[in-house]
Amino acid sequence: MSPTVRTDFPYGTTREDVRVPLSDGTRLYARIWRPVTDEPVPVLLEYLPYRLSDWTAPRDWQRHPWYAGHGYASVRVDVRGHGNSEGLPGDEYDATELADGVEVVNWLAAQPWSSGKVGMFGISWGGFNSLQLAALAPEALKAVVTVCSTDDRYDNDVHYMGGSVLAVDMHAWAATMLAFVSRPPDPLYAGAGWRAMWLERLEAVDPFIHTWLDHQTRDAYWKHGSVCEDYGAIKAAVLAVGGWHDPYRDTVLRLVERLEPGRVRGLIGPWSHQYPDRGLPPGPAIGFLQETLRWWDHHLKGAETGIMEEPLLRSWISASHPPATGYPELPGRWVGDTAWPSPHVTVVPYAFRGEPVVVDSPHHTGLDAGRFFPFGNDADLPPDQRDEDAKSACFDFQVTGERIEILGRPRVTLRLRLDVPAGQAIARLCDVAPDGSSTLVTRGVLNLSARNGRDRAEPWPEGATEDVTFELNGIGHTFPPGHRIRLAVSSAYWPWIWPRAESAGFTLDPAGSSLELPVRAPVAEPRPLTFEPAEQAEPLGVVFPATLDEERPERLVVRDVAQGTWRLEVDPRYGGSRVYPDGLEFTEDALETYTIQESDPLSAHTRSDWTIRLHRPELGWDTRVRTRSEISCDAESFLTTNEVVCHDGDEVVFHRTWEKRIPRTAG
Repeated sequence: MSPTVRTDFPYGTTREDVRVPLSDGTRLYARIWRPVTDEPVPVLLEYLPYRLSDWTAPRDWQRHPWYAGHGYASVRVDVRGHGNSEGLPGDEYDATELADGVEVVNWLAAQPWSSGKVGMFGISWGGFNSLQLAALAPEALKAVVTVCSTDDRYDNDVHYMGGSVLAVDMHAWAATMLAFVSRPPDPLYAGAGWRAMWLERLEAVDPFIHTWLDHQTRDAYWKHGSVCEDYGAIKAAVLAVGGWHDPYRDTVLRLVERLEPGRVRGLIGPWSHQYPDRGLPPGPAIGFLQETLRWWDHHLKGAETGIMEEPLLRSWISASHPPATGYPELPGRWVGDTAWPSPHVTVVPYAFRGEPVVVDSPHHTGLDAGRFFPFGNDADLPPDQRDEDAKSACFDFQVTGERIEILGRPRVTLRLRLDVPAGQAIARLCDVAPDGSSTLVTRGVLNLSARNGRDRAEPWPEGATEDVTFELNGIGHTFPPGHRIRLAVSSAYWPWIWPRAESAGFTLDPAGSSLELPVRAPVAEPRPLTFEPAEQAEPLGVVFPATLDEERPERLVVRDVAQGTWRLEVDPRYGGSRVYPDGLEFTEDALETYTIQESDPLSAHTRSDWTIRLHRPELGWDTRVRTRSEISCDAESFLTTNEVVCHDGDEVVFHRTWEKRIPRTAG
């Protein structure tokens, strides 16, 4: 259901663009929406590298004016070296970005129209740095709302999963950021010096993938910015929000467990990697802005809104549903838990049965994994898992009697024998209907060299048998009577997981293996958990023109039968072509390609191509950015190639190619 557009706010609003001065002389570009009032008001900050003047502008218009209309100064700031901010770009969440953020918080608190109390909010990057700045504890920062973010940059981000290289997003996001950071400032906002700013930035660009692959275990690089290193450093109140179809949802569970109950609340819905009010599948959407207003009013204005009387964790438990790549809305219900771990949740073990089985999955196992970051597109979610199940060792448990509801993180213990020093185990939990259809519920990964800790890489003693235990991602799901609970184990999962060079599968002994499910008792809620309908401010008015180009598939799998080669082509569909009310014509095209030969782990190859055009006909300004990013491997190294070509009109103003060989120390 689409959100309701609101224009009848308690306050009139104003908007202005300013430059926030930093102590080193750099000025960050900011857009401030304020309520029309003579009284000082609290300030809300969203701090991102994603360009407030174009890329996030449609989303910004949905929420910042809404907050201003309800009595807050709502501020959107571009990170240094991005958009129309001055300075040079750095790595994600580096010390400079966070120090700048603290300065911005303090500057906002000191403005004459500010009450001195600041809140931060954001999704993904903005959710990350909201938590990270909260851990730095500037005095003015009193509360944050962090959506689809992580407390652990190594094991719950786009880089690694269970100690394994995340091929699908280690590559794709590094390639995306290379294209994003190469975009020029906009002369309408940056002024006549835009080209000099652009060229200076381009000279400073270094592809993120170099740094990310240089750190293949959980070392000091990943501990920086991971607030799980010291939850006690967070002094602000934290509302942690996630979706069961977002890869970061486990952070919500950890935050409500580790932070003081009087300063944290958690909310997990059925959503993808999106704000919960946007109405993008899977729904249902909720009145998220109203819910956050209760949070801000309590923590920044001292109002009694009842938000801290809500359960510590409010979760959506999905009803069983057939497999599909998208759902407008999922069936299910809201439940509340006043503590986490919840007294209503009991760990129930399921023992495996059968004789030892060799698990040596073909390397294209995983093509039906779906998108790592679902964004609400048509082909985001995993299709029927029967084909993946056929490439895995499956253990089924019949549901008899009452339904089984789970809430939390399932855990598996596998007794494995390896004849080689390295390998990977992937476990998928599926809901199998009487007709045989298999719906993916959740999954987990373990790089077997990380079995004793993510901070080390320990070869498996060849020929040895060991028990390994790892958790699957958290989930709320119902298995009805007559269905089967399936635990499917594979040794490959491309393109999510980059294959180990020496991997030759393993022997799994059911006698020492088990599945543990977090089963929630079907208790009646003390009161129904409900949310207001979604609403937003009036949209910006961006136009998405139709083009004559034939729309390519969002996800396309191509098989070369003779060669045994599989290729997955993905159109991420972040936004496409659009025209803004200020006259900007923005064109964006991207294609990700993942290729592997089903019997050769060293054949793995990724490629991402981006083309971006920013055009202002009234200014005679026409710029283009083209990037190409590739990763391949041999037994000893990852081989990366990155290319950037930038045009100002017909002139090539920048062209650089990076080629780097990075040792495979753990990946």
